[in-house]
Amino acid sequence: MGSVPIYSIYFDDRILEPLVRKRVADQPDNRLVKQLSRCICCISLQDEPEVCQASQDRLTFVPTVEELCQVAVPHLKSAENAIVSFGQGCEGDPIIQADRIAESVKEMRLQTSRGTINFNSNASIPAAIDKLAEAGIDSIRISLNSVQERFYNAYYRQVKYHFDDVIESARRAKQHGLFTMLNYLVFPGITDREDEIEKLLQFIDSVGIDMIQMRNLSIDPLLYWKSMGAEGSGIGMKKMLDRVKKEVPRIQYGYFNRTRDNFYPSGYETDWPLPDTL
Repeated sequence: MGSVPIYSIYFDDRILEPLVRKRVADQPDNRLVKQLSRCICCISLQDEPEVCQASQDRLTFVPTVEELCQVAVPHLKSAENAIVSFGQGCEGDPIIQADRIAESVKEMRLQTSRGTINFNSNASIPAAIDKLAEAGIDSIRISLNSVQERFYNAYYRQVKYHFDDVIESARRAKQHGLFTMLNYLVFPGITDREDEIEKLLQFIDSVGIDMIQMRNLSIDPLLYWKSMGAEGSGIGMKKMLDRVKKEVPRIQYGYFNRTRDNFYPSGYETDWPLPDTL
C-alpha cells in the first residue's frame, strides 16, 4: 500500500499493522482498502463454511473506479518497481468486470504513466482483452492446466466459454503488444507428455508467448489423473523444460510477474512473429 519500508515485506506485524491501520483511517470510506486490510491468504469460496472456514469473507461489492484508483495510484507513483495486478484467483475472475477495470486503468494512466499494470485471468472473453489492452494494461498472465482441450475441459469444467476463447484471448493480448505469460498449472504425467509438449510448442510459436510461469498443481494426484482420463507417462519435467527451451530459446521461465523494464532482459528477443492482425 504505497511507499512501505522494504523490511515490511517480511510481514513484521510490529511495523506492518500500524501502517495498515493508518491507511484504513486515512481512507475510511474506501471499501476496498478495508477489505485488503483483512486479507491474509487465498479466499476460497466456501459453500459450507462450517466444514472449512475461510480466512475472511469475500467481497460483497464491486469496487468503484475511485476506490481502485485510491489503492493503485499512490503505489504506482511512489513504490520501487511498482506493479499493480488485477486478479489472483481468490475472488472470481476479474475478466467479468472488464468494463470497470478498463475504466479504472484509463483513470490510473491519466494520473500517472509510472509503474506496471498486470491482469491475471482465465482469459475467457477475447473482446475483454481488447478493452483492457486499449485502456493501458501492460501485461497479462493466463491460467491454464493444459494446452490440450480435453485436459483443459476436464479440469476447468467451464461454463459459458470455450477453450478456443482462451487461445484467442492469448493471441489478441500479444497482438496488442502485451507481455503475455502463461500461468501453467503443471502436473507430472500430463505436462511432460509428448502430445502436450508438441501442443505447447505450437501454441508458443503461433501466439508469441513471452513467459511460462510453472505452478505446481497441488491436488490429489490420483483424483487428478482419473479426472483427466490420461494414459501413458511423461518424459520428466526437467526434460520437458529443457526441450521447450531448446526449441524456443527466447521463451522465458519465471515465477513472478515482471515490471515493464524487466519484460525482456538483455539477450532475449522481442520480435515475435505474430499471427494475422485483428
